[in-house]
Amino acid sequence: RYEEREDFAVVMQPFFRNTLLPLDSNGKPDLSFFAADCFHFSARGYAEMAMALWNNMLEPVGEKQTYNSFTHDRSKLKCPNPEKPFFSTLRNSGFRNSDLNLEKTEPSVPYWAVIVAAVAGVLAGSL
Repeated sequence: RYEEREDFAVVMQPFFRNTLLPLDSNGKPDLSFFAADCFHFSARGYAEMAMALWNNMLEPVGEKQTYNSFTHDRSKLKCPNPEKPFFSTLRNSGFRNSDLNLEKTEPSVPYWAVIVAAVAGVLAGSL
């Protein structure tokens, strides 16, 4: 919808797509990244996500990192440089006139599989 606009862009930032639960030195979940409810992030977890999001915004479309390594290392932060002093979009990543298919794609899981899994989960839970 915004592909032809020169003054606005929407870009998916996939930094969280393949992220795994951070582990401590014992191989157990590192709870320092999570709040007391063990669901939301703590300040440390939000800092990691903010760094990953920032880096994703500077990476060209098609080359964006899809995971976060939870290293709490500020040296991994990327900075704009004179060659690319901007956030990466489809247009400035070189996809403007390419054959990149921006149409909706088929979901990787058929809709009926979700329904079957939900029903099976309810049945298993009731047993």
